Amino acid sequence: MKNDGLVPDLAHAPLPARKPSWLRMKRQGGTDYNDVKRLLRTSSLNTVCETANCPNRGECFNSRTATFLLLGDICTRHCTFCNIPGGRVAPIDPDEPQRVAEAVRELGLKFAVVTSVNRDDLPDGGAAHFASTIMQIRRLNPDCGVEVLIPDFLGDSVALETVLTAAPEVLNHNLETVPRLYRAMRPQADYRRSLQVLRRSRRWADASGADIRVKTGIMVGVGETRDEIVDLMKDAADQGIRIMTIGQYLQPSLRHHPVLRYVEPAEFDELADIGRGLGIDWVESGPMVRSSYHAREQSDSLGVGSQSPPIRGADG
Repeated sequence: MKNDGLVPDLAHAPLPARKPSWLRMKRQGGTDYNDVKRLLRTSSLNTVCETANCPNRGECFNSRTATFLLLGDICTRHCTFCNIPGGRVAPIDPDEPQRVAEAVRELGLKFAVVTSVNRDDLPDGGAAHFASTIMQIRRLNPDCGVEVLIPDFLGDSVALETVLTAAPEVLNHNLETVPRLYRAMRPQADYRRSLQVLRRSRRWADASGADIRVKTGIMVGVGETRDEIVDLMKDAADQGIRIMTIGQYLQPSLRHHPVLRYVEPAEFDELADIGRGLGIDWVESGPMVRSSYHAREQSDSLGVGSQSPPIRGADG
């Protein structure tokens, strides 16, 4: 296919130098780490920590926390940055929300993070399963907060409202990368549709009086420019985003999109300052940052009932 300049020419892109010292994974193992892994296996639960090969899983498991992955470990999409395989998906497990809630109780979590694979094969994209999981966590763990990292549900506003009605403390939907790179990295997604998910979530929360913080995240080092990152952050701020994460992309395998640049820690600090200057309350920005990194601290820091930033931009 002819390269029209909208996506990186990966065949001729210079590879970055070897991984820098600030990107070393922490050692895995220890009593808590092994206890969490054992619990996940005996409960037949998936986590994005393991399935997506998150570099922070050693730190998180040793803190007795994990990001639960709903609806199986096979995705209906084929994003080139993600370690979760695409292919034939399994039927919905109706007992999974209960098992997640029981695992949250056994781990003693005060804040649980739940995400899913994309399930474009389902009429609601898995929204009812998310809502059931939130309700089961609350039933068994009434003092536990919940963050959900949701797919775009193909733009279905009813599916989105199903999740919002269950009132998670944080509604997260990642923009992932700048618009120009969607074709290369998220071929089945749409930047404008993802913005619409964020905008609708913020408006629904404001109209209903629900104290839901809307969050998004991106990865860098995949071929974006600084100006493109800033423009994306402006778009996020315009949707009323409260929390944003920015982290270094790490290539899961040789089959995946390559790392084109390792971003210096000082640049991450600069991006955090820019985001806060645009009105985003909390910007978690650093080489090892991922969507759920320090999720509880982010939510706790904003408090209950704090005012949301205004929404600007298009209707929808």
